Amino acid sequence: MNLDDATQDRFAATAGRLAALGKKRIESLRSRIVDLVDPLGHEFALDAATGTGPFALALAPLVREVLAIDSVPEMLDEGRRLAGNASNVRFVEGSVYELPVGDGKIDLATFGRTLHHLDRPAEALTELARVLTPGGRLVVIDQLVSEDAREARLYERMEHMRDPSHVSTLSDSSVRALVQAAGLRMIHAATEPEQRDLGVFLELAGCTDFQRAEIFDYARGVIESGESAGVDMRTHGDGVRFTGCLGVYVAER
Repeated sequence: MNLDDATQDRFAATAGRLAALGKKRIESLRSRIVDLVDPLGHEFALDAATGTGPFALALAPLVREVLAIDSVPEMLDEGRRLAGNASNVRFVEGSVYELPVGDGKIDLATFGRTLHHLDRPAEALTELARVLTPGGRLVVIDQLVSEDAREARLYERMEHMRDPSHVSTLSDSSVRALVQAAGLRMIHAATEPEQRDLGVFLELAGCTDFQRAEIFDYARGVIESGESAGVDMRTHGDGVRFTGCLGVYVAER
């Protein structure tokens, strides 16, 4: 199975549960967008790899129009359902590598929790830079991996066990370098801790009981070894919790 097929299968199967999670995040995402870029209301916005649309629906009351792009039809269907009567959001099937938008047409773009699913992240960021207006802004939010190579490998092994659509989690320095290489100027960059429950994390990926058992065994083995995967994994009752790192970036063309 190639990466495109794995991505289609994984997100088609989990679209409903991701929509439920996304719906809960809309208000907090809207507050974050206001804090980061404070839209004026006239913007033509793009949410690339929108999934079920939480970023697009967070943007909708803040801008003139939102184009929400994703490659998985089932995710788009969930987004349209969540949108209800929101008249300024359009959900369109498409690829982040070939956005159906002309050069310099987008005032504000969002790109949430997607880079780690891409085998060509530099190409995707370059494509996003292409569609931005001069002075247009791009918001990128994604999980990050440790700068330490061994810690990163330990975490990435768990991610590949969990999610067949996962390619590679980037470090903070890697995201910064890719944004710069795309010809964008970083105007905000921050990292913040993100508390995760491993069981919930596996449920969102649609893991089977066998996969869950295998990953829990792996996580407990890392904890017992005294090594670090860069995410401060700890047992909590019968489960495992960890503190990941979330990167939040705003770049300008």
